[in-house]
Amino acid sequence: MSAPVTAGASAAAAEPSLTPVFVRLKLSLLRNGLRQSSGRTAAFVASLVVVLLIAAFMVLGFLLLRGHEAAGAVAVLTTGVFGLGWAVLPLFLPSGDETLDPSRLVMLPLRPQPLVRALLVASLVGTGPLFTLCLAVGAVAAVAHGTAAAVLAVLAVPLVLMVCVALSRAIATANVRLLSSRKGRDMALLSGLLIALGIQAVNFGAQALGRTGDLSVLDTAASVVGWLPPASAVAAVDSAADGDLVLAGARLLLAVVALAALLWWWRRSLVRLMVEPDGSTIGAAPDTVKDPAAGRGLLARLLPGGRTGAVMERCFRYIWRDPKTKASWVSALAVGALVPLFNAFQENGSVYWACFASGMLGVQMFNQFGQDSSAFWMVAQTISFPQDAYAELRDRAYVMTAITVPFTVVVAVATTAATDGWTQLPEVFGLSFALLGAMLALGVVTSVRYPYGIPQDSHRNVAPGQGGMAIAAIFGGMFGGPLLCGPLIGLLVWLRVSGHHGLLWLLLPLGVAYGALLLWGALRLMSGRMARQLPEILAAVSKG
Repeated sequence: MSAPVTAGASAAAAEPSLTPVFVRLKLSLLRNGLRQSSGRTAAFVASLVVVLLIAAFMVLGFLLLRGHEAAGAVAVLTTGVFGLGWAVLPLFLPSGDETLDPSRLVMLPLRPQPLVRALLVASLVGTGPLFTLCLAVGAVAAVAHGTAAAVLAVLAVPLVLMVCVALSRAIATANVRLLSSRKGRDMALLSGLLIALGIQAVNFGAQALGRTGDLSVLDTAASVVGWLPPASAVAAVDSAADGDLVLAGARLLLAVVALAALLWWWRRSLVRLMVEPDGSTIGAAPDTVKDPAAGRGLLARLLPGGRTGAVMERCFRYIWRDPKTKASWVSALAVGALVPLFNAFQENGSVYWACFASGMLGVQMFNQFGQDSSAFWMVAQTISFPQDAYAELRDRAYVMTAITVPFTVVVAVATTAATDGWTQLPEVFGLSFALLGAMLALGVVTSVRYPYGIPQDSHRNVAPGQGGMAIAAIFGGMFGGPLLCGPLIGLLVWLRVSGHHGLLWLLLPLGVAYGALLLWGALRLMSGRMARQLPEILAAVSKG
């Protein structure tokens, strides 16, 4: 009986490890995604450079903070905020790749423990983990004083990174079926909105703290966050630097226990995902079959006929029915309204904050074809000439303007009322409409030149290998929109400085005309390119 046991043990010992396989798979997906076009390679390199620059400045800031009495509080709170970001943001923002989606591995004969280990190591490859590693190094460097603190710092850095990654993966795995179903993603809409509002609350809190200049108020919050992993690992180094080794050991042990608990939860979720059947999207059959024409109600009657009406109705239905598109719009509307109003109520509030709403909603024009996913081939069948592409892009822009123009007017009027700056309303309208036109124009250009897929069966918002391009497009719009509005901004400054305040009303018609001209130029410029590159666009968006 011992021979079979020995043979089984030898076979188990000779079984190859999954870890290098998953790491190579992730690197291969990344490499193949970058090989598809030079634009994607440039976008990925640009995003990587931006991440490294931000990380370098953050580490430098921590080093400059070293020795300050508030260094410990700042390091602990920053680590806590990043830990919270790892927990929630990957569910709603572009991130990850299919090697980290456990639903793709259901049919493979993989054991849970090696799979968790392989996925954990593969998760450490990317710009997000690299940025978090730099954060952890800077945080412990700001508080590590003495031999004991230095020893704990060596343990705290990888512990912070591992807890962040494990937390993100465990939550994503536990909710993958919920977020992959339509009802689940509708429920996640509220969570995304709360997260957006929470980010703004942190932003305004930081502004209030900057006005007071008293960092000692952070100590109370840091004393609480210091007991929450992964911030507890940084707090352990800070405690060791103060000579309290017992407290330092307790906080470090808490981070280790949290990591073990997260890995256990992750493993349990993987087992449940791969063993139990998925009934989250199975619904009862309807008793009656509805007439397809019954769905054409008030919306269809309000829209024009022909191709324009069909395109606009399709886009409106995407906004209302597609969970990811709906979540993006609701978040943009909420943040686009709250940020100008909150800032307007501040002591240094400015009426020009109303332009923020135009920028937020203008981003929704980016990647217009990604929401179509593989169904874009039906749209492609209707485009044979540049005139057809022009009509398709124009009609999608009509949908954007139908939502964004009234919203911009409401936000501008509300912001003006909050700041009591009614005399500035015409110029605010002019700048807002110019920025909106610039953002829509940039959206047309990026939608045609840099399309990317949106996975429909995953909680991620970008197809594998296209994350860098999506981030580069968004950041390009954030900076490109104001740059395109440079002439109008220069005219505003000149009129203000030269004392020609009576001519400021001219900014309203000029802003409307300038924004419309930018959008028209982008439509004319990109219509021919879209007609020629339909196969490439279809291939890119079909990756979702």
